[in-house]
Amino acid sequence: MLILLVAFSYLLGSIPVGYILTRILKRVDIRRCGSGNPGATNVFRVVNPGAGVTALALDMLKGIIPVTAFADFLLHSQGGLDQITVRLILAIAAVCGHNWTIFLNFKGGKGVATSAGVLVGLSFKIPDLGLIVGLCLGVWLLVLLTTGYVSLSSIITVSALPIFMLVFNQPFKLVIFAAALCLFVVYRHKSNIRRLLRGEEGRIFRQS
Repeated sequence: MLILLVAFSYLLGSIPVGYILTRILKRVDIRRCGSGNPGATNVFRVVNPGAGVTALALDMLKGIIPVTAFADFLLHSQGGLDQITVRLILAIAAVCGHNWTIFLNFKGGKGVATSAGVLVGLSFKIPDLGLIVGLCLGVWLLVLLTTGYVSLSSIITVSALPIFMLVFNQPFKLVIFAAALCLFVVYRHKSNIRRLLRGEEGRIFRQS
């Protein structure tokens, strides 16, 4: 059953929301527009802010559902399983699906929205994570409002996540999970990092 739900989590994560929305609303392939990334930020730029917010919400749901509904079903149907371990396994599967989607030749998004969804979903089931999720949101907003760079906001926030886990004495498996999310997101942003270093990265809004 666990293997089946891992597969379902990967397939759910693989649904290319940004690609589908852009095809429907703009009739273009988002991979050939803007940054070429099928994530919510590029949908925001290529289509419109409403479509970008929709893509963000749906990409987050791809992370929330596996760690809540899928995990709850498995834990209720099979006794003796560690709930945190089960939720983390399904979380990684969903993020991998988003990052390396089977539907777009294993070239997906950068994992930020689905990782955020995973963390929100986990905070529903592990109450101590609520404060950490709130702190991450605060860091993301602070960097975004200060710099205008979504990519930099995401990189700094996900880099702070394992530190928050350690500071608030979370279980070791959650610290390792946070470090894995950090590596995933930073790796997927390697092109953004190069553009940031060259001063060529696009801002989501103009600085005054």
